[in-house]
Amino acid sequence: MDLTHWVWLCVGAYALHMLEEFMLDWRNWARAVIGLPVEWADFFVTNSIVVVLGLVAANLVTALPVVALAFPALMVINALVFHVFPVIRTKGRYSPGVFTAVVLFLPVAWFTFGASRQAGVLAISTGIGAFVIGALLMAMPIVLLHIKSRPYFRQDRP
Repeated sequence: MDLTHWVWLCVGAYALHMLEEFMLDWRNWARAVIGLPVEWADFFVTNSIVVVLGLVAANLVTALPVVALAFPALMVINALVFHVFPVIRTKGRYSPGVFTAVVLFLPVAWFTFGASRQAGVLAISTGIGAFVIGALLMAMPIVLLHIKSRPYFRQDRP
């Protein structure tokens, strides 16, 4: 498989991950364990945007490899920061999404970066750039969740 196929596979892996998170109540886990003030509407909108970003990434493999690789980088960050590390920190409390994060995200991302190396597009700067973009994309909804209740951002005020 070439790099384009692997990035498309990342999109499919993310879809299965979202299913696991939704079916096993990631919202209540996120509220209880990591203190995110998240609602189901936030989950749906954020994950809809992730799907769009995946589609964009899969279509930019040749034109902007750093953007295409930001998607599997986002998957690695999501897997480790929001699933694997919290399970370790809570001494085994199940994180909805940890199964697909470990079984799909990490290996598919690994092979995607391997395919990018074989395609000759994985320079150090591209890899670092992909993880910086992935981290910013992962941070954006979290930052927005935390600031939306601050007076300046509230739209229900006169």
